[in-house]
Amino acid sequence: MSRTTYYYEPDATKDQLVVDALLAAVERYPRYGFKKLFVKLRQLGFAWNHKRVHRIYCMLKLNLKRKGKKRLPTRMAISLVIPNAINKTWSADFMSDGLMCGRKFRTFNVVDDFNREALAIEVDLSLPAQRVIRVLDNIASSRGYPDAVRLDNGPEFISEALANWAVLHGVKLQFIQPGKPTQNSFIERFNRTFREEVLDFYLFKNLNEIRQISEQWLMQYNEERPHESLGNMSPNQYKLKYSQSVDSTNLWH
Repeated sequence: MSRTTYYYEPDATKDQLVVDALLAAVERYPRYGFKKLFVKLRQLGFAWNHKRVHRIYCMLKLNLKRKGKKRLPTRMAISLVIPNAINKTWSADFMSDGLMCGRKFRTFNVVDDFNREALAIEVDLSLPAQRVIRVLDNIASSRGYPDAVRLDNGPEFISEALANWAVLHGVKLQFIQPGKPTQNSFIERFNRTFREEVLDFYLFKNLNEIRQISEQWLMQYNEERPHESLGNMSPNQYKLKYSQSVDSTNLWH
């Protein structure tokens, strides 16, 4: 080792001007990356080379954090077929709206594709995957688990927790292709009706008011509201007609 290298002491103050200039540029342009900041320094008359500026830029940890884009697996288009019995396929989706105070809330809606029966409208400020699982379990406790659930690619639906739940109960998760809401038309049509007749019709003061109105509307929807696609019968009337036809077929055999 040479004597000059051994006795060399770095000057901690020689980069102070670069540090001050960089921090001032970052404060003025907080969303600029290194390349744009370096250009701005050059435009201000500073002649430092890019390697020196980049070294100090990294030393100050000014690098912009990039949020990685989560890649979805390839989704195959699944034809929208009306099941031939209840509990074959459920469709689920989220909606959002706001209280009078401006605070946002969400609803988690589930319907049976066979007779368009609304199985649940869960309302809260936040509805994570565990809450979704709880709602599905509550529905299944009275009518059993479906063969499949049709979903979009929301973070709650593609979570590991929901995937484990599906494996545990033998439920197939059918994901629609991103940007193709028509592949989930049954729940999309329900959402439109729910928005027109409830969310856009009332002003809500609190969550309890939303839950009460939604519960009353849900009973009316299932028991009284005629559906053209069901021959102007309500979901419950259509289900009753189907049950009677199945019973008569079994007696015949």
